[in-house]
Amino acid sequence: MISAFSNTFYKEIQEELNAIKYYWVTNSVDSKNGGFLGRRNFYNTPLPLSPKGIILNTRLLWSFSAIANFQNSDELLPIMHRSFNYLYQKFRDSTHGGVYWELDAYGEPVIKKKQIYAQAFTIYALSEYYIKTNKQQAKQWALEVFELIEHHANDSDTGGYIEAFKEDWSPITDMRLSDKDQNAAKTMNTHLHILEAYSSLYKIAPSQKLQTALKNLLGLFTERFLNQDYNFELFFDKNWNLTSNQISFGHDIETLWLVIEAAKTIDDQTLIKKTEHIALPIADRFLELGYIKHGGVLNEVNRETNHIDSDRHWWPQAEAMVGLLYAYSISRNSHYKSAILDIWMFTKKYIIDSVNGEWHFRIDSDFTPYTSENKLGMWKCPYHNTRACIQLLKNQLL
Repeated sequence: MISAFSNTFYKEIQEELNAIKYYWVTNSVDSKNGGFLGRRNFYNTPLPLSPKGIILNTRLLWSFSAIANFQNSDELLPIMHRSFNYLYQKFRDSTHGGVYWELDAYGEPVIKKKQIYAQAFTIYALSEYYIKTNKQQAKQWALEVFELIEHHANDSDTGGYIEAFKEDWSPITDMRLSDKDQNAAKTMNTHLHILEAYSSLYKIAPSQKLQTALKNLLGLFTERFLNQDYNFELFFDKNWNLTSNQISFGHDIETLWLVIEAAKTIDDQTLIKKTEHIALPIADRFLELGYIKHGGVLNEVNRETNHIDSDRHWWPQAEAMVGLLYAYSISRNSHYKSAILDIWMFTKKYIIDSVNGEWHFRIDSDFTPYTSENKLGMWKCPYHNTRACIQLLKNQLL
């Protein structure tokens, strides 16, 4: 059964990548107020007065650029340029540097804080855009944001990166990325996306400073964030005191493959071996706690209360397939392959929205979608599922 399904797997993944591309090209553009819409609801109805977030907008640029690079096509160049220009003209802080967090529907900044997570995604998007366009302005801006992060957020006292700042890069009291997060000075999630962004930037503008930063980040992931149970801790204070009890299954399996890629990017053989060595126990722990056969990937668990958030969000399904692919590439153990194909079958059946397009944000333990969630929004973007399709098609090992 698995073998028969594997024969059609890559055709289905290619079709899904094209479906994702079609959805976002067709549904994301704000033809009235410029740039891109801030929100479409569950039923794909546009809400044109919704604010516009930096995470959606940087992920749109990254996704369009990544598809264009992977497919070696100029089809998406117009929407890529639209995305870059809107970021540069509207989200860029020309006074203090970096990017704003949120604009209103008309493109005026309303939340001007400097969230490092957002600065990282800006670098990530600009680097991918540069690969396709060779636009020096994009590369230069990416390098400027890198220098801002290193200057303002790099904690020279205890290591790592501070989470957020005010508009002028002065300290801020509330550092939360979203209402669901802890108000923590240092988070695994932000460090993960700095790592991802710096890896992409290194490919277009390698330097000793960038290499050192990547090595330091990899050291944090293998020695600070990774615990003895092979889960990654999430929230810390400035002095690295752990302040959380959650295990995020999606972040665990996403981190597995991103740390390997970062080590490969700088071609550090010691770090490649180190990250590949921890990959299998991380994958096994993930399969033990976070994955249910025929039931997809759970969201998270609180170790203190043992409460399991059994909702299935869209993005951990995507990241699980990629992370498990990396585990399979190392070990060739068939149970990783079986889990990948099973998660894809689950995703096709329950996560992909065959009525309204794209993927459901999340479904409950009975596999019923939450109609209160967005189809397009501050956090509902094409980045995870686009990237998963591309990675699976690039590495056809199944």
